Amino acid sequence: MHSSTIQQKLFGAKQIPADVINHIYKERLLQIWVPKMYGGLGLNFRNGLKLLKSLSFIDGSLGWMVTLCAGANYFSRNLKPEIAKELFKDNFTCFGGSGAIGGTAEKLNDFYLINGRWTFATGAPHLSHFTLNAVVTENDQPVLDENGKEMIRSFIIPKDQVAIIADWKAMGMQATGTFSFTVDAILVDANHSFIYNEFYTDAVLDRIPFRIFADLTLLVNYLGMAEHFIDEAEKIRPQLDLSAFRNNLSSEESQTYFFADKIETLLVEQQEKAAEVQAEIHQFAETLVATLSHKILDLYFQLGIKASHTNEPIHQIFRDYFTATQHANFRRVYS
Repeated sequence: MHSSTIQQKLFGAKQIPADVINHIYKERLLQIWVPKMYGGLGLNFRNGLKLLKSLSFIDGSLGWMVTLCAGANYFSRNLKPEIAKELFKDNFTCFGGSGAIGGTAEKLNDFYLINGRWTFATGAPHLSHFTLNAVVTENDQPVLDENGKEMIRSFIIPKDQVAIIADWKAMGMQATGTFSFTVDAILVDANHSFIYNEFYTDAVLDRIPFRIFADLTLLVNYLGMAEHFIDEAEKIRPQLDLSAFRNNLSSEESQTYFFADKIETLLVEQQEKAAEVQAEIHQFAETLVATLSHKILDLYFQLGIKASHTNEPIHQIFRDYFTATQHANFRRVYS
């Protein structure tokens, strides 16, 4: 399916159309980080980021949904190989859920009884399995780890055992299907649980610190939407010279891919130094999102009333972009 066709189908959409979702499944775009031995694309960090950026350029909701769901499918690496192979034998297998701790997991021998409510599960209508974090309990009391803290485990729940609550009220990212969900007394096999930093595969991607992975996969969404915003701004006000903005955006995108290459190289050759660049990457990403936000606003002020028309693509990009800025990863909180 051509990108322009997908863009047209998603303009003004409240959900991703079935034929677009089927195209995503067919191309296994939700499995870019799933190892090839499980049937995924197994892309390296740079190429995966480039793909996500291209999708966010087409449409903010599309890029965001694929980014978050592909990111959840990354957890294929945390599962026992026989479990992962079984789960990912289908091209429509898609994990997704919440990073919050929203419930409890009562340990019952080799099973866990899950109860709770979780928010902001992107792609909820299209998921085959929901991922969630829960406090492990025994006899209704929290189990403590070796540091005296509550033990947290992550779980994978089939979609038919989850109740979706369609409660997304944000001004943008309308088609992402970012909804809350509940689980009510569902028994889950221990083999369908995992811990973030325990891997059963051995690849460079496994060793990328989670903060770096989250920072760069989200950052390329802002880059894609910003580039699309510039394109649409030029259509409204062709007399504006946006070459400096465009060149700067291209330079920052190249720097993003440089960081992706750098972290993979360090993890192969000098793993002990990999953690040193984590703060540098986060500062780069956080500052870039803030800078892009101000530049987009400055440009928006120059476009006139047409940019506010709800039938204009730039209006949707604007709403999507600034909805995305409210994600906790880069949101600046001032005291």
